[in-house]
Amino acid sequence: MRATRTLAALDEVGSGDHVLQLLDPADDVWDRSRAFLSDGELFGDKVLIVGPVSRTTAAFAPVVLDPARLNGSLISAVRREAASAEREGYRSLRVLHHVTCDRSAVDAEQLLRSELDLEEFAADSGALVVCAYQRGEENTPAPGQATCVHPQHLGGRPTSPAFQVYRTGKDGWTVTGVVDADSAPAFGAVLRTLLCEVITVRLLCHGLDFLDAAGMSSLADAARCLPDRKVVLEGTNETVRLAWELTGFADPSIPVVMTP
Repeated sequence: MRATRTLAALDEVGSGDHVLQLLDPADDVWDRSRAFLSDGELFGDKVLIVGPVSRTTAAFAPVVLDPARLNGSLISAVRREAASAEREGYRSLRVLHHVTCDRSAVDAEQLLRSELDLEEFAADSGALVVCAYQRGEENTPAPGQATCVHPQHLGGRPTSPAFQVYRTGKDGWTVTGVVDADSAPAFGAVLRTLLCEVITVRLLCHGLDFLDAAGMSSLADAARCLPDRKVVLEGTNETVRLAWELTGFADPSIPVVMTP
């Protein structure tokens, strides 16, 4: 069973991990990620870098994917490399996803889709994925929607948002923490992105402490965003279920099911 955890260093990354590494503008991503990349040769993993192509990237990995130059989705290209790695006899695929947090360059919706795809890919395949988010010169933060879908973090979990969503098994996603007014937009964005891919989104909520009014509204709006879609929350606590009923959201017109 996958679970959240904090890593002290990147050489602790294991099979199926999807790690968030936050970098300051002055940090050198290659120096900070050297252990993760060099361990690929040590353990027999194929190394893939996702990010802008440069001489530096070519020196660290034989395969570099520039998201801006891909024909098709990023996850399709990553899965092709994983299949190639298996044919070539590698143990696994080791992915470094370098994201520069420049407001003019980051498409939050596309980035969230890519991160959810990478989370599902890591969980299902056992690949090792590190996403290095580098803030811009104005200390632009990593998009909240993206930070909440990494179950592992280097050096501690970011303070916001207050919840996490990560892949569990083949047909579900675990939700932990609290969805409040500050994090409700990110929660809604995650759900809408998932609902674009499947008719029913199954959320395992044993670690979900509370949804406030904003969180419940974002859940209801997301569930109604497309026709014939449904969100099923399993393992919700009594407080969450009671609040959902008392605020009037337990309505047949809202395609959300909550169970203990």
